[in-house]
Amino acid sequence: MEKNIIITSAAPAPIGPYSQAVLANGMLYISGQIPLDAQDGTLHTADIITETDKVMQNLKGILQAAGLDFSDVVKSSIFLTDMGQFSAVNEVYGAYFESGNAPARETIQVAALPRGVHVEISMIALTRTQE
Repeated sequence: MEKNIIITSAAPAPIGPYSQAVLANGMLYISGQIPLDAQDGTLHTADIITETDKVMQNLKGILQAAGLDFSDVVKSSIFLTDMGQFSAVNEVYGAYFESGNAPARETIQVAALPRGVHVEISMIALTRTQE
C-alpha cells in the first residue's frame, strides 16, 4: 500500500504529531480542522458561523491540494462543544455541498476542542481515478 502525505499552505500546519491529510488506497483522510488561519495563525472565533466557514475553507484547501473538491467527500465528522449550535453549523456546512450530494456524517458534542474553539470537522474523500 502506498501512502502519500498531503501538505498545503492553504490550510493550517498541524499543531501536533499528525498530517493535514493522508492519501492511501484511493481514499483521502483529512485530519480534523479548526478555524485557524493558515497564513497568520489567528483563530476565527467571532461566532459559530465564522468558525464553521473558516473550518470549511481549510478543508477546501486540503481537498484542492489533493486535486479534489467537496463532491468527492464520502464521510464527515463534526465535533461541537455545544449541540445548541447545530443548526447554524449545519447551514454553513450544507452550503458547501450540491443538493443531493452530501456525504455520510455524524455530529458529536464534545467537552472541549483544541485552542478553545467550538467546532472541528474531519473528512474522508474518494479520489478520482485516472483513465
